[in-house]
Amino acid sequence: MAGTAGRAAKAMRAGHQASAGELLELVRSGRATTRGALQQATGLSRATVGQRLDRLFRAGWLREGAGGPVDSPQGGRPSITLEFDDEHAVVLAADLDTRHGRAAVVSLSGEIQAEHHGSLRIEDGPDAVLGELGRWFAELLGKAGQRADAVCGIGIAVPGPVDTDTGKVVQPPIMPGWDGYDIRGRLGRAFAEHAGIESAGGATGAGVTRSGARIPVLVDNDANLMAYGEQRTGYPDCSAFALVKVSTGIGAGMVVGGSIYRGVDGGAGDIGHIRVGADAMCRCGSYGCLAAVASGGAVARRLAESGVPATSGSDVRDLLTAGHPEAMALAREAGRQVGDVLATVVTLLNPGVLMIAGDLAGTPFLTGVRELLYQRALPRSTAHLDVVTSRLGERAGLVGAGALVVEYLYAPERVEERLAALGV
Repeated sequence: MAGTAGRAAKAMRAGHQASAGELLELVRSGRATTRGALQQATGLSRATVGQRLDRLFRAGWLREGAGGPVDSPQGGRPSITLEFDDEHAVVLAADLDTRHGRAAVVSLSGEIQAEHHGSLRIEDGPDAVLGELGRWFAELLGKAGQRADAVCGIGIAVPGPVDTDTGKVVQPPIMPGWDGYDIRGRLGRAFAEHAGIESAGGATGAGVTRSGARIPVLVDNDANLMAYGEQRTGYPDCSAFALVKVSTGIGAGMVVGGSIYRGVDGGAGDIGHIRVGADAMCRCGSYGCLAAVASGGAVARRLAESGVPATSGSDVRDLLTAGHPEAMALAREAGRQVGDVLATVVTLLNPGVLMIAGDLAGTPFLTGVRELLYQRALPRSTAHLDVVTSRLGERAGLVGAGALVVEYLYAPERVEERLAALGV
C-alpha cells in the first residue's frame, strides 16, 4: 500500500473532508481499522464516518472483524475492527511470454485460486493469442468455482513496452503484429464471448458488464508487473526495488516509493537495448544491444551454433536445470555482460534490492552478474544492496497483474466513481 496509503492523511491536513474511498484506503492499509481510529485519522464526526462506512458495507467491500483494542483510555467494550472484504470479487490475470502463457483467477488479497499454463506463441498475433486467453479465463472461473459476474477486472503482462494510458504496446521488438493493437478491447470481447456474458466498450477497453459497470482491462510490461508482485509480497518496505528479467529478451521493472516507475511513456527499464559495443544484430534492428549478446535467445543461438538444440530462453533454462556444461558457461558469461550494465543502473537508481528473474536466473548467471556488478559499481552504490533471485518464480507476473487491478479499482477517487455507479 506504500505510494497510496499517505494520500488520505495529506488530504486531511489540507482541510479536505475524507471520502468513503479514503476511509477504505485507511482500512486497507491498516492505518485505521476501527470507527474510532478513522475519526481520529480524518477529523470527521462519528455520524459522518458512519455514513461513509455504510456505503462501503452496502457495496460489500467492508466487513466487521474481531473485537479490537479499546478506543477510550477510560476503558469499556472493545471496538469492532473493520476489514476489507477480499471475497466479494476476483481478478483475472495473465502473463504472456514469447512462446508460453500463464493465466489465473486471483483473489483481491493476491491468492491464486486457479491457474493454467500452456503454449501460446506471441508471433501468432494478438487476435489469436487474446482469443485463446479469453477461453482460458472462462474455463479457469469454473475451476475456481467463481461466476463470471464476480470478475471486477483483468490484468495482463506482455513482453514489450506499453503505453499504460492506452493499454497498447509501442514498437515491441519481440511481438510482431502487436504494435498499437487494441489489447484491452480484444481481450474483453474474447472473455465475454467465452464466458457467455454481455460485452461492453469503453475508455479502458474493458470487457464485460457487472451491475452496469464496465470491467477494466489493464495492460503493462511483464518486468514491471513481476517487479510489482515481488516487491509487494516480499519486500514491502523497500523504497527502491529493481527486477531484471532475462529470458528470450531482457527487461527491467522498477518500483519506487511503492509505485511502478514507467518513465514518461512506458519506456523505462528497457535495458535490453542499451548498446554494449558488440557487433551482433538485435531483433529491434540495431546492432550491439545487450539483448543481442546476453539474453536467453542469444545464449540459445550460440548453443545452436555449436550443435546443441536450443531456440529460446526456455530451452536454455531446461539445459541449465540439467547441468549442461556449455549452457552453464555461456549463462555465466551472459551474467557478466548484464552485470556490467547493471553497475550503471544501480549507480543511477540506488535500489535496496536487485532481483534477477526469468529463464536464466540461476546460479551461473547470478554469479556472473555479481562479478561485474561489484567490480564496476561504486562501493557506495552497493553498500546496502541485496542481489537476489525471484521468490514468486513464474507466478510473479500474475501476482503483479492482480495487484495492479486491485490498486486501480480501490484507489480513493475510483471508489467514489464505482459507488456512485452502484447507486450506494
